[in-house]
Amino acid sequence: MEPGAEQLSCANVTAALNAVRNGEADGAVVPLENSLEGGITTTLDEFAWGEPLLITAELLLPVRFSLLARPDTEIGHIKRVYTHPAAITQCRAFTSRELPDAVVVSAPSTAAAAQEVALPGSPYDAAIAAPIAGEHYGLVELAGDIGDRSDTVTRFIRVSRPGALPEPTGSDRTTLVVFLADDHPGALLEMLTEFSVRGVNLSRIESRPTRDGIGHYFFHFDFEGHVADARVGEAISGLHRICEQVRFLGSYPRADGVAPQIKRGTADADFAEAGQWLARIRAGQV
Repeated sequence: MEPGAEQLSCANVTAALNAVRNGEADGAVVPLENSLEGGITTTLDEFAWGEPLLITAELLLPVRFSLLARPDTEIGHIKRVYTHPAAITQCRAFTSRELPDAVVVSAPSTAAAAQEVALPGSPYDAAIAAPIAGEHYGLVELAGDIGDRSDTVTRFIRVSRPGALPEPTGSDRTTLVVFLADDHPGALLEMLTEFSVRGVNLSRIESRPTRDGIGHYFFHFDFEGHVADARVGEAISGLHRICEQVRFLGSYPRADGVAPQIKRGTADADFAEAGQWLARIRAGQV
């Protein structure tokens, strides 16, 4: 996402984020969610448990998968296929139809799968990966666009160590991780109310286990707006008051450029006017 930046290859999401944390890399680009499969759980958990990182940008990329193999490989002879678990689920219809007898094995990434298949003596006959991986590793495309849906999109994020936030653009997104103070009836509603009463529109909410036993979860939130917006800042402050922990992951420009619809009474000027009104009351200027 940075023109001219030196690229560092990492085996998986955790390795990429750790490279940023330990200073080996200035930033990383990792997947956060997929339009077909939802959140990328490894990324979600890394933001909850690992050392803090900051999201500074996002990128939406269409997903294309191909069946790649060494030259002279025939599709009818493929017995072992190597690919990432996300690709397994997104290409299930193709593999069931065209490779019903093949064993599909999980790889750390689709690129790693293509690299492995290209090695002499590899135990795998083919990989499912992006077409560019085949070009890079000298594999041939036996079948293209094999995903179950042609309109699948993956949202990637650029991550860096904590620092200055991107300036508000008027078309921004903010991401949080939130841990409940305790589990009680209405706990989730209380969190959602902090957004609703201030006119903050959620674009994603996902729960993940806290690792403290069955039935205990924390939450990932994406929502419209920048922390510099009064409505967003007040919503985050409200969560901080009622929750055990709120991890701020960043406010950054939306890749699709969509601007939020500001409800009546929730613009910055409305919050400022309300604050001035309250100050007059407290000063006895009714």
